[in-house]
Amino acid sequence: MDDEAEIGEASTDDGRERRWRLAIGADDEKSTSLSDTDKRLSAALDALYGDGASDAAADPRKRRGGLGRSAPRVAQWMGDIRSFFPAQVVQIVQKDAFERLNLKQMLMEPEFLKAIEADVNLVADLISLRSVMPAKTKDIARTIIADIVAKLMRRLEQKTAEAIRGALDRSQRTNRPRQRDIDWPRTISANLRHYQPEHKTIVPEKLVGFLRKQRRLVDLDEVVLCVDQSGSMASSVIYASIFAAVMASLPVVRIRLVCFDTTIVDLTDELSDPVEVLFGVQLGGGTDINQAVAYCADRIERPTKSHMVLITDLFEGGNGQELLQRLAALVRSGVNVVVLLALTDQGRPGYDPKMAGSVAALGIPVFACTPDLFPDMMAAALRREDIGSWAAGADIKLVRAETETPE
Repeated sequence: MDDEAEIGEASTDDGRERRWRLAIGADDEKSTSLSDTDKRLSAALDALYGDGASDAAADPRKRRGGLGRSAPRVAQWMGDIRSFFPAQVVQIVQKDAFERLNLKQMLMEPEFLKAIEADVNLVADLISLRSVMPAKTKDIARTIIADIVAKLMRRLEQKTAEAIRGALDRSQRTNRPRQRDIDWPRTISANLRHYQPEHKTIVPEKLVGFLRKQRRLVDLDEVVLCVDQSGSMASSVIYASIFAAVMASLPVVRIRLVCFDTTIVDLTDELSDPVEVLFGVQLGGGTDINQAVAYCADRIERPTKSHMVLITDLFEGGNGQELLQRLAALVRSGVNVVVLLALTDQGRPGYDPKMAGSVAALGIPVFACTPDLFPDMMAAALRREDIGSWAAGADIKLVRAETETPE
């Protein structure tokens, strides 16, 4: 009995210490009474209410993520706030943020918006804040977003189109191929007798290339991009939306774009306008991956002709075991499933390692991908090549499988 009393008393003390540390935000990283979730909550509140600027200057090791002038991370911060508090509290915290930080300046002064560095992170921040933007800055924000999207489209569109159109019928050949369809090894072999020693080259008299498939709409492969739109995945959502818009313009695949947090938004009908797609995204909140995968699974009509790319950090707020069972069922039905932990230019993403290992145990490749490599990955998936081998060739490290798999 004495032992049980001591345990109960210790538990009470831990709970009291936890509440105090969340209240004062002191030395959270060293505290053993705070879970990882508690530390995220404390950091989110400290970014607004803490006085960490002087501490960070004195000791760089104490520097924390925040919403400072140099690098506002609004989308991720607002996502954390929404995941921890009910709507009424979120509104109060947001109002305080606009008054205490630079958000009010950013929203109220069009000149500030024009001067700030325009990149994917800015798009995420503007999308997160659009519901509270003054009317006079909304048009400027939309213009800025459109400009950034146009630049990203120019960077990614050609490579994506070429890679996806590379779904070729390699069993048929033609002597009048397009330049990108030339089979160079066979062309060289067929023209060896035309080798010019003085020029040290072959003059190809006959070109050998691949004959493209002419496929009906019902024969097209279907690609489902299922994208986590919680605050931490903001950049991935933007890139995924742009890739979805590019693929929707190609006649060789059918594309569906589904974004989710604890709700689901099907943006497939908006893909003709990538800016409208981004304005349909609701960054922030919790995460229910299982619910989103169920929605996508219900809309897959021909599993053996379907590919689902699930883009998420795998921090599941819903039913994790049911998610694994659902993914296993998709794989058994013939759906080609790939999980991307991030689709960004940055390095190693944060993700749930246990869930990632469990998903990998289902035979599903799990890894992070950059936007520049995504077209090649998508082309390999459409050809149903071994994504693990493709990733190894691209110097991408896959998540290792856990030993246990769901029934």
